[in-house]
Amino acid sequence: MSKTNNKLIIKNHVGFSLVELMIVVAVIGILAAIIMPNLSSHSQKTKETAAKENLRLLREAIERYALKHNNVPPGYINNNPNAMPTTRAFVTQLTINEFYLSEIPENPFNSLNTAMIIKNNQEFPSAPAMTQLYGWIYKPATKTIKLCWPGTDSEGMPYFNY
Repeated sequence: MSKTNNKLIIKNHVGFSLVELMIVVAVIGILAAIIMPNLSSHSQKTKETAAKENLRLLREAIERYALKHNNVPPGYINNNPNAMPTTRAFVTQLTINEFYLSEIPENPFNSLNTAMIIKNNQEFPSAPAMTQLYGWIYKPATKTIKLCWPGTDSEGMPYFNY
């Protein structure tokens, strides 16, 4: 009997080939192209939902304040509806004096929690104004608060009409 030496040849395989890397990059690119629009629309819908919820909280706080103060909404100094309404009075009455809110919620589109106050004899602007300065537009005389953001939501409704 003769013995034969079978030599096992082992190749050292270090890393990936260029073709393998190109295939992986292409697959990742395709997956990203499929997923990104979905993430974008979810982000938009999340902001829309947050805006509606923040408006609900603000409207509820305004109504609760008015009920407790003889139907005088927040914003008037010393609860005098003949006085000029101010942002400071609005914020103080809802957050510091009465604690209806821990803080004025943010507009999720511009991350601002400031409110533009519409005076008693002024009309609401026809479209959101000064979106870089204000998160909300509030008219104490009518207890109306609106989102200060232009455009329409994913269902075609103007944000200003929320």
